[in-house]
Amino acid sequence: MLARCMLACSLPTPTTIPACSLMPKISTAHATLRVVWLAIAFVSFALASSSVFADDAKRPNIVFILADDLGYADLGCYGQELIQTPRLDQMAAEGMRFTDFYAGNTVCAPSRSVLMTGMHMGHTHVRGNASGPDMSKQSLRDEDVTVAEVLKAAGYTTALCGKWGLGDDAPGGREGLPRKQGFDHFYGYLNQVHAHNYYPEFLWRNETKEPLRNVVERRDRSYGGFTGGMAIQRVDYSHDLIAEDALDFIREKAEKSREQPFFLYLSLTIPHANNEGTGMSGNGQEVPDYGMYSDKDWSDQDKGQAAMITRMDSDVGRILDLLAELKIDQDTVVMFSSDNGPHNEGGHNPERFDPAGPLRGMKRALTEGGIRVPLIVRWPGTTPPGTVSDHIGYFGDLMATTAELAGTEFPEDADSISFAPSIVGRPEAQQSHDYLYWEFYEQGGRQAVRAGKWKAIRQPWMNGPIELYDLESDLGETKNLAKQHPEIVKRMENAMAEAHVPHPNWQARGKAPKK
Repeated sequence: MLARCMLACSLPTPTTIPACSLMPKISTAHATLRVVWLAIAFVSFALASSSVFADDAKRPNIVFILADDLGYADLGCYGQELIQTPRLDQMAAEGMRFTDFYAGNTVCAPSRSVLMTGMHMGHTHVRGNASGPDMSKQSLRDEDVTVAEVLKAAGYTTALCGKWGLGDDAPGGREGLPRKQGFDHFYGYLNQVHAHNYYPEFLWRNETKEPLRNVVERRDRSYGGFTGGMAIQRVDYSHDLIAEDALDFIREKAEKSREQPFFLYLSLTIPHANNEGTGMSGNGQEVPDYGMYSDKDWSDQDKGQAAMITRMDSDVGRILDLLAELKIDQDTVVMFSSDNGPHNEGGHNPERFDPAGPLRGMKRALTEGGIRVPLIVRWPGTTPPGTVSDHIGYFGDLMATTAELAGTEFPEDADSISFAPSIVGRPEAQQSHDYLYWEFYEQGGRQAVRAGKWKAIRQPWMNGPIELYDLESDLGETKNLAKQHPEIVKRMENAMAEAHVPHPNWQARGKAPKK
């Protein structure tokens, strides 16, 4: 913590965020415990771990690539027939594809909070998308321990390229800035509304705004700590810039990666819509060109949706190719996933692409379509190629998994189980969750639990009826079996009560949508 602060306070100016405002404000018992935990983690790493991954020769570089609003069936290897994703399909053929993996939540910020803290929705601090202007609700605090901090304490160099959404330059958000949460390097968007726009006027490099050549017309509405809009002069496409920065980071760190491995969190914005662009022009699927879809008899919005995903796929391929070129692909585990289910916010026609496949629901639902997401893992020479795992895991498990791969400890209060045994081909050693838990605070609120083959959903919040589904026989959640299995319903209700710890920042709001 002290070394990170000293580095932050020597940052070059000019910068919009005063450099010394990055000084950690350790003023609470929780914050002090955070510092103590990080010190313990560092000592634990120095003394070595009992993990089979503790040997330096086996401590891999870790690249976690996150898409934004990509559906379970938006990739060819998960059943997509119209959108071309050859490199991710190849990644699955060369590695492992998970069928029962879940996002942390059904919308952006809380899902990412679960990913970074290893705590499920009943425990993590950020449990929704904040409306602003006070961004403290949507920002991680000094006392929150992130995956990046765990790996940094274990000797990794760390980078975040892309969308953060858990700390901001807006009021209340500075405790959550990426370099206060374990990242050595940051390039991209702090604010989620800012991240809607693929042609913004600036991106952040660490704590400095880097101007771009785009000209943006603002929409007459501010929320989430930012006033969004759409570009009327489009020059610099943010996704391309972020992808290049990630490639540069890998090139820079590759030579020394055996002595100091790296963690890259590549948090892409594709295929999230520019919601403001949708409202202003009817088309929120922003992309420089439609590529192979230009001649399709589709709407521009549909062409844009497909072209965005294929563009992202190509850049994932560039990363895999670079790792091979630098001869570190066998030393690097690459994971790919999405932050929640598919959206319907860019003016495109979701029915054309069937992005949830056999699953019911989309973004903002706690049915499978809103929270079940792809997970592809590739680690040449270690992960058995062409394999499929039905292990039931979720975003919170990244904490335990990366800690095991790094041979270090992680906070004992995390809701996290390592899936490292699965990705190294040892399913017999894989532990399982008793249950997974979600809660969502919009639309009147709802909760969900998965335990084995059973899935329970309660809506509205806390006192609504519980629906029960057998996912083995009813993946689309069409047959409510609550009346037939009251004892299982009771068990699921108890799990909801056990998992939910009230938070003063978060209460259910709004009304449930009409069925």
